[in-house]
This record gives sequence, C-alpha cells and structure tokens, in this order.
Amino acid sequence: MIDVLIEDPAWEAAEPRAAALAEIAAAAVLEHERASRGDIAILLADDARLAALNAAFRGRAAPTNVLSFPSAQVREIGAADALGDVALAFGVCAREAAEQAKSLAHHLQHLTAHGVLHLLGYDHESDAEAEAMEAKERAILAGLGVGDPYAPRAK
Repeated sequence: MIDVLIEDPAWEAAEPRAAALAEIAAAAVLEHERASRGDIAILLADDARLAALNAAFRGRAAPTNVLSFPSAQVREIGAADALGDVALAFGVCAREAAEQAKSLAHHLQHLTAHGVLHLLGYDHESDAEAEAMEAKERAILAGLGVGDPYAPRAK
C-alpha cells in the first residue's frame, strides 16, 4: 500500500495531481524492481518540515528536496510489510524544477522514484552506485513518460 499525505497545501495548489503522481511513481518503482510487498508513506511537506527532519536525522539544518527513511524491518526487496517513508519539500522541489526547466509534476515523480529506490537499498555514494541508480531512475521514468532527469538542459 502506498499512502500519500499532503501536509503543505502548496503542493496541490501548484500541481493538483501531486498525490496521484507520487503514488504512480512509487508504484512504478515497486513494479520495476519486482517488489511485490511493502507499505510506503509519502509526505508532501514544506521546506521547514524537511529542514527539521534533515536536522534531526542527518545533522544538516537546511531543507533538502527528498529524504528517505527505510524501515528497520527491510531485509531484502519485497520481504517486509513496511518499506519506509519518503518526504519531499515543496519549496526546494518547485525551485529546482524551475531552475532545471522541468515541470513540477515530472520533478515530483523523479524525486519520488529516487526516494523509493533508497528505501529498496539503492544509493549513490560512489560513482558506480550513482550510475546504477540513475539508470534505474531513467528506465522507471521513461515508462511514465517522463524525460531523462539527468539530460543536460538547453540554455
């Protein structure tokens, strides 16, 4: 089950389909990774909420675009009832989308997919890990009709 909680109404004001888009992106990751079980909670919040979470859990007192909190129960893909939580900050995401000349809808789906991949154990600490994770993101997003989020943008 995928639950989406919209804590900051700015998400729906800017993108009325925000909850549905996040749910679709999360489901696409689970399907792509053949993770048949696992509950995910997605929080669409404001920058202040993400700054507080970032400070509490990562020691960084600033908002970030997306945070993932894998469940302690996860032992292998699809083996747990709760995969974890993903939280996104509206202001950071909206600003990044504008700076990168992409729609908020596509950026939301990209960052949701990115966050869910973290729940499944993927990371980008090394170049090799980043390349593997980005390849998965590209494939998942292509299936949703979202362009390559890492492609250079025309200026």
